[in-house]
Amino acid sequence: MLIVALDTGERKEIDTLVAQLAGIGSWVKIGFQAFSVLGHSCFKGLREKGYRVFLDLKFHDIPSTVARDVGTMTKHGAHMINMHASGGFEMMQGARKSAENAAAENNIPMPILLGVTVLTSIDEDGFQQNFGSERQLTKQVVYLAQLAQEAGLSGVVASPLEIEPIRRACGDDFIIVTPGIRPTWASRGDQRRITTPAEAIDRGANYIVVGRPIIAADDPLAAAEMILEEMRGA
Repeated sequence: MLIVALDTGERKEIDTLVAQLAGIGSWVKIGFQAFSVLGHSCFKGLREKGYRVFLDLKFHDIPSTVARDVGTMTKHGAHMINMHASGGFEMMQGARKSAENAAAENNIPMPILLGVTVLTSIDEDGFQQNFGSERQLTKQVVYLAQLAQEAGLSGVVASPLEIEPIRRACGDDFIIVTPGIRPTWASRGDQRRITTPAEAIDRGANYIVVGRPIIAADDPLAAAEMILEEMRGA
């Protein structure tokens, strides 16, 4: 499934993109830029326009703070929420419990909770230089995915290059959301661990996140349709 990343802090641009892409895909991603201008009212507004919202704020703090914030965003209607898996088991478990409580108290569906593994802008050399881990990058991603699963999260955000080892470790029901998606006709930008949309679907991604190739296109609707067609052919 395609998630369009509304990675802009301009309200007019967001409104235009939402109108242009109506009916193409049911999911949009709201990061810090968009959330700073839209606030939590975006969940209701986008839902009324037929969208579901992936809230991409990558929570990473002490367990009580993340639990509070994830519960708050659940109450306001976020459909998918992520947090850094490197925040640890207790943080992720607390977030899950808080989301469950908020969903039950407000009689709303439980959001999809995701652990962010290793950012797609980091390659193997950068991972070793910056983190000095004894694990290779792929093994670290799988370790964090297993930790997220143990904590009760729905899935992870990971590069499409790690989909297959995550599947082997965590099973077919574990949700994998993949950024780092670049069609062959788009610039890779600052992404390092990337594939095309078709390759990501072939590898087993549940959702792919695409931002700049769509929102920076002269015709965002046509760009989204090209990506969806490639996904359907995978």
